Parts: sequence; structure tokens; C-alpha cells
Amino acid sequence: MMGITTLSILVSVLGSLQDASVEHPSVVETLGYPAAVMGAVGLLLGTGLALAAKKLAVERDPRVEKINELLPGANCGACGYPGCMGFAEAVVAGKAPADGCSAAGAETNAAIADAIGSEVGESVKKIAVIHCNGGHSAKDAFAYHGPLSCAAATIVMGGQKGCSFGCLGLGDCVSACPFDAIRMGDDGVPVVDSRLCTGCGVCIRACPKRLISLWPEKKQVVIACSNRDKGVVARKQCNVACIGCKKCENACPFDAVYVEGYLSVIDSEKCENCGLCARVCPTGSILDRAPARPKAYIVPADCVGCTLCAKACPVDAISGEL
Repeated sequence: MMGITTLSILVSVLGSLQDASVEHPSVVETLGYPAAVMGAVGLLLGTGLALAAKKLAVERDPRVEKINELLPGANCGACGYPGCMGFAEAVVAGKAPADGCSAAGAETNAAIADAIGSEVGESVKKIAVIHCNGGHSAKDAFAYHGPLSCAAATIVMGGQKGCSFGCLGLGDCVSACPFDAIRMGDDGVPVVDSRLCTGCGVCIRACPKRLISLWPEKKQVVIACSNRDKGVVARKQCNVACIGCKKCENACPFDAVYVEGYLSVIDSEKCENCGLCARVCPTGSILDRAPARPKAYIVPADCVGCTLCAKACPVDAISGEL
């Protein structure tokens, strides 16, 4: 009905203009007729588009809107979909898991699963970890005067640092983080705030040196170096570089640390947070982020002198006699 009415109006307007052009041809043709034709055509096309939009509209599943409201709204793309709305549509369509948003917490994941009538298992929160501790301790190979961007500096001979594997300290990861979870530390190395980090992975893609990875939050011991040169070469470039001495490998009672290509590696699944590897590291390339560790105390009055604890201790911290 609307389209017929609009067409009738258009025909009526054009007819009136045609009659008017007979009486006042110059004025109508110069001013009125062209403008009226354009306006009438626009009205007709607008009405047609409105009708087409209404006719061809696709109803969206209400669960999509609900899930989108539950999501953090960062649109970081870490889930592999174009923004939070794209992820919500994928979840409802069964193409993405309910806990596929790395920026969402356990409560949010449970709410999303409830919205689609499914369940999620217990997930391990991961946060970003910077595998470099060089900063001002790493020597510069030359003076860089270009744009303050790691990506830009990398174009110039791989960056100004003598260590070709190290952090350039120009803050691309800081500016890229959508949750303000990364700041530049006083030593020239980015610092991650575990309370704010959601593990979205945006900083990983922003770092041209590939120094950032997601690490289980509860695992407090990390390798803070990425230099794969021989120890002698690495130490000349940076005072806190890993030299591949294998002291950490020998000290670990859980076989969680090993040296690969002159660089220490920690297996997060085997690591028990004992911190022994960090304690024996001669360069400080292994960081122990645990604020404190519990200690065992022996009550002399209750001890029977069996020495089982001394035999079981992997670090020989207990001594005694039968």
C-alpha cells in the first residue's frame, strides 16, 4: 500500500509540474521541475529501500544479544572472530565453545554456557608473560632516532639493541593492550599486571620480537630471556641473559626445566613453583614471582627421629639423626 501511495504522489507531482510548465515555462523548468523530479525519485527509492529492509530482515536469535552483553566488549579478536558480536553468533551457532573468550572470566563463561544450555569445565587462567628482562641491562648497538614504536625500530637492522632477540622497550604492547594491563617498567621492560590481564593475546600480536606468551597465572616461575646465542655471546650483549649453563636443569627436582638451544625452558605442567631454578641461576634470567613460600617446621617434642623427611626433601634442607 505504501509503495502504491508513493507512486501516486509522484505521478500527481509530476502532472502538476507539467501543467505549471505550460503557464510559466521558464521559471518552472529552471527551478521547480528538476528539483521536484529529484525529490520525488528520492522519496520513491527511500520507500522501496524501507520496504525491502522490512521484507528481507532476518530475525536474530535473542541468545546472541544476551551473550554479547555478557562479554567484556573489548572486541580484541583473540577468539578468532570479528569482535564480540561475531563470537556470540559463533557460540549460538555451535561453531565456538562457550569459554572461547580468553578475556572473560570463569563467571562469565558459566553465564554464557547457561545461555546456550551447556556446561564448561574448569579452565586455567593464563596471563601474558614477557620473556625478556634486559631493558637497560641490554647494550645498544646504535642510537635509534626514528618513531617510538617497536615495529618501526625493528625495520632498522632489527632494532637498536645488541641482543637481536630482546625487547626494544618502545611500548607497542603497552599501547595495544585493551585492558591497560601492561605498563613500561623503570628498567625499560614492560610489566604485566596480573589482576588486569585477561589473556586476550593482543599484546602477543603487537610484539614484533615475539617475546610474549600466555602463561598459567598460578605458575610463578618464568624464563625472562629469549636469547638463543651461545652463553659467551649472549652475556656480552646483556648482563641478565641466559647462558645455557644448565644449573637450573640440574637443580629442578621435577624435571620441569631443560636447556634447548642455549636457552632454558620451563614445562609449566611439570613445574611445582619450588623456585630452585631461579635461586641457582647465575644471571637472574629466571624470575620467581612468588611473594612468599610456606616453610616446614619440625616440632622437636613430636619428632621421633625417623629421618624420612630428610630423605624425602629434594633440596636437602632437613638434617638429623635416627
